[in-house]
Formats: sequence, C-alpha cells, structure tokens
Amino acid sequence: MDVLAHIRLMAQYNRWMNDKVYAAAAALTPEQLAQERGAFFGSLLGTLNHLVVTDIIWLHRLGTHPSRHRALDPVRQMPRPDALDQILHHDLESLAQARRSLDGIFLAWTEELTHADLDHVLDYHNMKGVAQRKLFGSLVLNLFNHQTHHRGQATALLSQAGADVGVTDLLALIPHMPTP
Repeated sequence: MDVLAHIRLMAQYNRWMNDKVYAAAAALTPEQLAQERGAFFGSLLGTLNHLVVTDIIWLHRLGTHPSRHRALDPVRQMPRPDALDQILHHDLESLAQARRSLDGIFLAWTEELTHADLDHVLDYHNMKGVAQRKLFGSLVLNLFNHQTHHRGQATALLSQAGADVGVTDLLALIPHMPTP
C-alpha cells in the first residue's frame, strides 16, 4: 500500500465526513448546537470548533516544512489559535465556511505532498511550548486520526440530539478492486 495514496484518501474522507456532519448539524437549533453534552469540548459547537482550531494549529506547524507547500499559504495568513478549546466561530454557518475552506486546503495540500516530504523530521513546539522532533509523515497521519477521533464524538453528539449522519465508515470510499 502506498502511504501517500492513503493520506490523499484520508483527505477525501475528511471532506466527505465533514460535509455529512455539518449537514446533520444544520438540522439542529443554535441552542441544541451549543448545549453542554459532557463531551471533551462540551457541546457539538465546541467539538466542531476544536477540530477547526487543531487543524489550523497543525497546518501552521506542518507548513514549516522546507518544501513550503503552496496550498498551505492561506493557513499561514490565519492567526494561530491560542487554546485547544478556543471558540473561533459562535454560529454553525461561519464555522461551516471555515471548515469547507480548510477541507479544500487539505485536499490541495495532500496533492502537493511527495514521498520524500513524508521522510522529513519536523521540529516544532507543542501548545505548552515544549520542543518536539517527529517524523513528518507520522504527524500527517496523526492529524487525520485526530480528526476521525473527534468526528466520532461529534456523530455521537448528533445522535444524542436526534440527528442521523448516516454511513461514516472509511470503507465507503475505499475503491473496489477488480477481480483478477
């Protein structure tokens, strides 16, 4: 299996699932979106904001790669969030717009990535200011794993609110292989 092809599949899955989550969330009232539900980031709105916040933080970090991927230029212009629980958008419409923009950036950026890019060792600081030194490709995979983790929470919160997201499995996007 080609890890770069898998990363691109994960970017497609990210957009597909975010479209489904936001469509389901649009059926809820603003009060339901903001209702405290006991999740890591409280409400559905808090959880969806967390995903936008962490995507921006990680894309800022990953954007320091020596290849300077052009697709990340819009993120380089964005202010870096200060906290993982920061609420950047208080309404679903503006949050969905930010989400769609980031998802487009992910798709374009993963098309720019090369196998050599994935082997780079990236130096960065975590949110507590602690220096980190990790393999770029592993960080990219972690980013997509993090998105899936919190989207799973979001789909559970939507289910609790009576909204159905439908099929959520990556399996739905894995191409069928022809019989030899």
